[in-house]
Amino acid sequence: MARIELCKTADVDEGTAIRVESGDLVLAVFNLNGAFYVTDDTCTHGPGSLSEGPIMGDNVECDFHNGVFNIKTGEVVEPPCMIPIKTYQTFVDGDAVFIEI
Repeated sequence: MARIELCKTADVDEGTAIRVESGDLVLAVFNLNGAFYVTDDTCTHGPGSLSEGPIMGDNVECDFHNGVFNIKTGEVVEPPCMIPIKTYQTFVDGDAVFIEI
């Protein structure tokens, strides 16, 4: 398994997300109450960017078709999306956010 540093913890304000590109990956890094979660940034239903969508609790709404995903699990919460988004094992080391792939 490889560790990939995505950003610094200070880059993601609490209750927000940022888009991060690393190699072939286009990811959304979320800060929920000081805990960090990483998903694919592109909605599974269309070209929407999840890092641009509104965050409501543990869920993010795609800004394109308004489908909703659980940030922690990737599961679909509201249609029209049907396919869960990919989530990544995420951890913080010092002041940096990493995923393991």
